[in-house]
Order: sequence, then structure tokens, then C-alpha cells
Amino acid sequence: MDRNNKHQEKVILVGCHINESESTFELSMDELAGLVYSVDGNVVASLTQKREKVEPSTYIGAGKVEELSVLAEEVEADLIVFNDELSTAQVRNVHRETGVTVIDRTQLILDIFARRAHSREGKLQVELAQLSYLLPRLAGQGLALSRQGGGIGSKGPGETQLETDRRHIRRRMTEIEKQLRTVTEHRKRYRERRKQNHIIQVALVGYTNAGKSTLLNRLTEADILEEDKLFATLDPTTRQLRLSSGLQVIMSDTVGFIRDLPTSLIAAFRSTLEELTDADLILHVVDSSHPEYEQHQHTVQRLIQELQAEHIPQLLIYNKEEKRKGAFYPDHRFPSVEMSAYREEDIHQLNKQIEKELSKQMVAYEVTIQATQGKLLSSIKTSTIVETLTWEEEKQAFLASGYVMADSPLTKELGVKESGQE
Repeated sequence: MDRNNKHQEKVILVGCHINESESTFELSMDELAGLVYSVDGNVVASLTQKREKVEPSTYIGAGKVEELSVLAEEVEADLIVFNDELSTAQVRNVHRETGVTVIDRTQLILDIFARRAHSREGKLQVELAQLSYLLPRLAGQGLALSRQGGGIGSKGPGETQLETDRRHIRRRMTEIEKQLRTVTEHRKRYRERRKQNHIIQVALVGYTNAGKSTLLNRLTEADILEEDKLFATLDPTTRQLRLSSGLQVIMSDTVGFIRDLPTSLIAAFRSTLEELTDADLILHVVDSSHPEYEQHQHTVQRLIQELQAEHIPQLLIYNKEEKRKGAFYPDHRFPSVEMSAYREEDIHQLNKQIEKELSKQMVAYEVTIQATQGKLLSSIKTSTIVETLTWEEEKQAFLASGYVMADSPLTKELGVKESGQE
């Protein structure tokens, strides 16, 4: 027997099939199992029901609740996880009938975020989201939501206990919001400083487990956790990337998105996600081997719109090509690459493609650099895309051509006019 299994909680998944295709519903249940696996839970059974609408008192019908109660006893379940957000009454009623702790999809995602947040900002953001979730659920929640003994769903917001009154929770939320405002201001000043220094910024976004961390590692030789788990990395990471031409850009990783990401989490992580709005280019990573890759793509695009970042140029990266089976249809609204993060030649090709997309936002230059202008030569190598650089023996100077950002201090020095022509 696997030694780790001794500590795994036995989990039953429950889902209601309402107004969606069979395949979408099944994939949603698979995703729920993936979320449970992410917190080392062991899915021992699954119970589903097809209904026109959910049952207000117990979410599933009375007969199914009885079936769930028998099943929970049979498999000696420690936890029941519903594939939707439940009301306090639904949680309480199902718990009363089954005698097993009940949590919903939102609470499970919040728990994963609580386990994965390591930075002070990340921990504060998750605690705020958890308190926003708990506040309307305080009345009469009793044992149904309380998990003092530990386990999945018990990664509570700091020392704040679930039975604490509303006033205390609101006071704590105000305190966190105040602390986060300070962090947000610091982040904002840092972003403004990068803008003032005319540093080009690239942001990685994508559905959770699309391979963003792997790509960041391969492109920048960073050392970030790579796991085949949903939300394996949570805290945002920023690294320097040197492109093929020598141009240096800043690359930021963002938290993975997921279908029906709790609104409290989107609100809490807004300051982190705002990194997107300052990017010069968005790299949207898609797991092209996933049966629901189009749905994942749509989810991420919707969140990009919510963050008002849809005006920023995008490059779609269809990752995990080596695992792909069946038909594949890229989204032709955006430039795209199909690749595997584990193929060296694909990483090199992606590097070139990032450069190509950035050059579309730049202006062309052609310039003669004297042998004495060492500083200017060094600057164009790291702050522009150099297309050609040749030494002219007769002139004792370098002839350089390439692309530079219009707002770069180098633009004037290189003699580039507003039209982009010399």
C-alpha cells in the first residue's frame, strides 16, 4: 500500500447535470476530481443526477440524498464535494442527512489557493476571498462548514474561526483591504517605474495547468515549480527574458484561470492580475491537448475582457502539441504558434515569434554608430530588436537597422521620426 494513501481523505463528488451537453458535464466533473487531487484527496465515488433545476433545500433530490448517505457509509467517506456553489441551507441539510462534512466547488478552490499562497500578498488576497465567501454563510452553518480537525476545506483564513461573529469578520476584512492597498500602491509604483524606464513587459496568462510555469522556466531558465496539478503555482513570478536579438523584456506569470473562478477570488487578486493591463504583449497559453481547450480559451478571454485588457496584442500559444489527439482548430483572430514546451526548437521558434509580435508595435530605424559610441551600441543591443549590425571598414563605424519602441528614449537618439521613417 502507498504510504501516502494513509493520509488521503476519501472524497465523494456530487454533480447536477443541468442545461449542458453530456461531454461538458463529464469534463466539469473530471476537473472537480483534478481539484481534489490537487489537495491530495482520494476520489472514491461519484454521484450525479440529471435535473431541470437544482433542489433548493438539498441541491439534489431527496432520493439522491438518501443514496448519497448510503454511499458515504459504504465507502467511509470523509468529505463530500459538490460541483457548484451551495447555499448554507443546502450544506447544512446534506450534512445532517449524511453525517459527512460537505463543501462546494468554491470552497475547494479557495482551499487550494490558501495552501499554495506563499507570499504575504498572496496570503492576504486568499484570506480576503475566504472571508467574503464566509460572511453571508455564517448564520446557522454549525458543523456543516466547520472543519476544526483539519483536512480539505479546513485551510481557514488565519486565526479567524468560522464561528466568529460578523462584526469581527468585517473588521478583519477592512484590515486586510487596508494592508492590500499598501501592497497595491507599491506594485503600482513599481509598474510605473518600469514604464518610466521604458522596459518592455510581456504577461503570461492561461487556464490552470496549461503549462505557463513550464514555459516561463524554459524561456527564462527560472526555477519555478512544475507539477501536473491544477493551480500548482499561485504566487506571481516576474523574470527577465533575453530574446534572440538580445532585446531584454520583463516576463510576468499570472495565476491560472478556471471556469467559474469564484468572484471573490477575482476581486481579491485584481491587483496581481492588473499586471496584465500594463503589458505590451499577452502570451495566452492553451493546453491544446485538452478536449475542452476551446472552452478554456473562451474562459480566459472573458477574464481578459473583465480586466479591460482586451486591447493589448495577444499571441496564442497552443502548448502540449505532443499530447494532442483528434481535430484541432486554432482561433484565427489572434496570431498563434503550435508547440511543445519540451522541444528546444519550439522554444527557439516561440522566442522569435514573441520578437515578431513586439516588432509590430515598434518603429523601424537605420543608423550609423561611430566606434566611439560604445554606450549607444550597447543600448540598441539590449533595448531594441536589432535586425542587422555590420562593421563598415571605410567609415570605421557600425551600420545598424532594426525596431525600437516609439516611446523609448533611444528613438530620438537614433533619429527616428514619428512616422517611423528616418
